Amino acid sequence: MRHSTDRILTTHVGSLPRPHDLLDLLKRRLEGGSVDETVFANRLSQAVDEMVGKQVDAGIDIVADGEMSKPGHAVYINERLEGFEPRPDADLGLYKEEREAFPEFYDDYFKRAHLGAAITATAPMCCVGDIRYVGHEALQTDLGNLRAAVDRFGCAEAFMPCAAVTGVGFNEHYDTEEAYLYAVADALSEEYRTIIESGFLLQVDDPFLPNVYMDNSLDDAQRIAKAITYVEAVNHSLSGIPEDKVRFHTCYGINQGPRIHEPDLPQMIEQVLMVKAGAYSFEAGNPRHEHEYHLWETVRLPKGKIIIPGVITHATSVIEHPEYVAERIVRFAERVGRENVIAGVDCGFSSQATYRTEVEPRIVWAKLEALCEGAKIASDRLWP
Repeated sequence: MRHSTDRILTTHVGSLPRPHDLLDLLKRRLEGGSVDETVFANRLSQAVDEMVGKQVDAGIDIVADGEMSKPGHAVYINERLEGFEPRPDADLGLYKEEREAFPEFYDDYFKRAHLGAAITATAPMCCVGDIRYVGHEALQTDLGNLRAAVDRFGCAEAFMPCAAVTGVGFNEHYDTEEAYLYAVADALSEEYRTIIESGFLLQVDDPFLPNVYMDNSLDDAQRIAKAITYVEAVNHSLSGIPEDKVRFHTCYGINQGPRIHEPDLPQMIEQVLMVKAGAYSFEAGNPRHEHEYHLWETVRLPKGKIIIPGVITHATSVIEHPEYVAERIVRFAERVGRENVIAGVDCGFSSQATYRTEVEPRIVWAKLEALCEGAKIASDRLWP
């Protein structure tokens, strides 16, 4: 994993708006309709090539496939793990306090956005049997498409985002929650290791860790204990993988909304830094969390590690001014060292496969261009 040795490098979190004709094919496929698999494979490969090309044109240094093949950042796991069945009526209690505080907003929001806007209905997955990884063919397709695009555009570095252990369903099979988490970890580690062996960086997506700190049924000590259990399971899934090949991303799950019940990063930072990763990606570009750069005045970033703060956000359609993006980057660089900062995004721009993303695609690309322009301005200030 490269550090920003002579300029600020740029990246994003992973998901990008998918082309509508690809969504048509993906939707029919997910719903069991008739799809010419050759046509689908060719369009998927073309879409990945298009997405990587657009990232390069925008100035992104560390690219991804945009999650073109996936119905959602964690939902795709339903197709890759055996031992689960859907439970449409299950309520996992996510964002409970947030929903109760603003019921009118969230009743509407979850109907038209988030999972409610997905191209096909999704349901929580319940573990009812032994977990086994069965996604080898789909993974090889994703890796092959990304490799072809990266080689064609000459990208120096690319990553593939994957769901974390904590984002995979709920348990009714294993005797304990810990046994369940470790079974998930063992299965997902097959995907993780294959990505590394293919020459890409692995990004572990964990927007679920903050949910522990939003659980009012737990006291502070119980929250920390549960968070540590989560982190230990994530680390188990990363066993044998070099830390400098891993990016750990955490965010708060809800794209646009009031978001007053989210934890602050200082509450979680000790557990986040326990994850055996070389870089840590987190939200820092929206008004609920922008002030948290002060955290790095008292918390020491471990030697050799990188932070990837979001300096543009998925939570608004306002296109950030490059000068302000540069200011955000410089704040972090002054606190942890310029070589330890990569400029990133708060979260993905299409965490679910939808026909209408919350941030319109042209605005997404304008935001990424602003990110890269801001990184150039910041580089001139940091390497005068």
